[in-house]
Amino acid sequence: MTRGSVRGEGAVPRTRQPGGADRARDAEAGPDGGPAPSGGRGDGGPRPPHRSRRILRWSALTLSVVILGAAGAGCLYYRHLNGNIRKEKLNLGDSDVPKATPNAAGQTPLNVLLIGSDSRNTAEDLKLGGSRADVGRPALADVQMLVHVSADRSNMSVVSLPRDTMIPIPRCTDPHTHKVYQALPLAMANESLGRGGPGCTVATWQKLTGVHVDHFMMVDFSGVVSMADAIGGVPVCVKQNIYSHTPDGHGSGLKLKAGTTSVQGKQALQWLRTRYGFEDGTDLGRTHAQHMYMNAMVRQLRENATLSNPDEMRRLAETATKALKVDEGLGTIKELYDLSEEFKKVPTGRITMTTLPTQQWSQDHDRVVPMPGDADQLISMVRRDAPLDGRGAKHRTEKASRDPAAPDGEIAVQVRNGTGVDGRVPASQRASAVARVLRGKGFARTEVDARLTPEARTALLFPSADLEGDAQAVAKAIGLPLDSVRRSTDVSGIVLTVGADWRTGDAYPASAEPTRAPETAAVLNGDKKDACMEVQQGFTW
Repeated sequence: MTRGSVRGEGAVPRTRQPGGADRARDAEAGPDGGPAPSGGRGDGGPRPPHRSRRILRWSALTLSVVILGAAGAGCLYYRHLNGNIRKEKLNLGDSDVPKATPNAAGQTPLNVLLIGSDSRNTAEDLKLGGSRADVGRPALADVQMLVHVSADRSNMSVVSLPRDTMIPIPRCTDPHTHKVYQALPLAMANESLGRGGPGCTVATWQKLTGVHVDHFMMVDFSGVVSMADAIGGVPVCVKQNIYSHTPDGHGSGLKLKAGTTSVQGKQALQWLRTRYGFEDGTDLGRTHAQHMYMNAMVRQLRENATLSNPDEMRRLAETATKALKVDEGLGTIKELYDLSEEFKKVPTGRITMTTLPTQQWSQDHDRVVPMPGDADQLISMVRRDAPLDGRGAKHRTEKASRDPAAPDGEIAVQVRNGTGVDGRVPASQRASAVARVLRGKGFARTEVDARLTPEARTALLFPSADLEGDAQAVAKAIGLPLDSVRRSTDVSGIVLTVGADWRTGDAYPASAEPTRAPETAAVLNGDKKDACMEVQQGFTW
């Protein structure tokens, strides 16, 4: 499969490795490392709690905001804060995704991957819960959110990836030990962090989405508590009284009355950890609660007048820099400050929080896979820098190439059949049929590549800038939207993969581009102050 589409469910068998998906499942234990309660979605009972899962989705985005006061704190303190920041290599994969082409004003989008680690390797982390047996094991990336800031800085899109999602993980090399982790055709998304570090999580997102990641920011769950304490609490809301507790002692322990409560410290962590008690008791409900928390925290940081106090700002800067691990391009206060200035340009009302649409995996009902169609729609909108809230000016995809096209008869094209998605049988001779269409339009050097590479959406890839104009000429000839034309290091020439969206016909099916995220993405706007969590039946008091 080529880069740039979200991979749906296929016939690839689940990969089982020591310390891999099965180890991730085994980590679903009780508070003292004992067995988790029985039952799971596959047998009709509640899913086991994941108390070792530390929910950190809000932290990294807001950490950059609180750095703002550090720039004027003096040279020695500036150096001190720089020394707090831990740094790692950005991308541990074998390939990269090129940055987006600048718009007419020369502006480019900004993509930052936020990672929450469930590390159990400090006394502070262990004190907050989990099994001591997990001390020293590779951390899992249980929280993954792509923050996309539009090229014109008018809007921000946030896409969360549920940790139970089964996706391909690319080959990664540990920058410290030089150990090579071979690619996995299908594994739990959270495993990527343990395969060399956060740079492998970056590589995994780039392979999954075809979106270039500029930076990453990672925080562990002791950082969650310290940040919540530092800002003095965050308002959250539940529709009914809630107590996240099961008869056998599992659950986060969160106990709140109906309505709005300001949470901080351990109670904030309980909110972010809760799955038993929110919505349907799955990881998706917990994700939605984290989005509400993150929105409220961003509003707190922007509206709280005490943040203009230099002492308050320095305290927050100290807390933030100690909690962070970032890529080498964000390794100083100056670089974090510059990033926070880019975030600040986006009004809270134009921040759109989403979750990648998923569906139950047929081979394991306790796992999910990206939902064909809707997941591709969401990622495609991010890739072409279209706002997810349906607001703002119409985004054009007809960008001019800097490279003039060669005569049609001189352009070499390989056509592949990618119509066999989600277990469907590939359309017979589909690559040959489209190749004939192209030859009939004057592209005489079109050939069929017999490989079957399933793609939900038709894609036209080219390897280098000197072939961009040629690729756009091919797309224009068959009516393919230009946001489907992408540069990729996975090909050596122009490759057209005919996707499941074009199983018949000589011309690519004309369809209006979506103007907002699909409903299955659980959209939450940053300005929604009255958001309130549904409480799961059996967890009220």
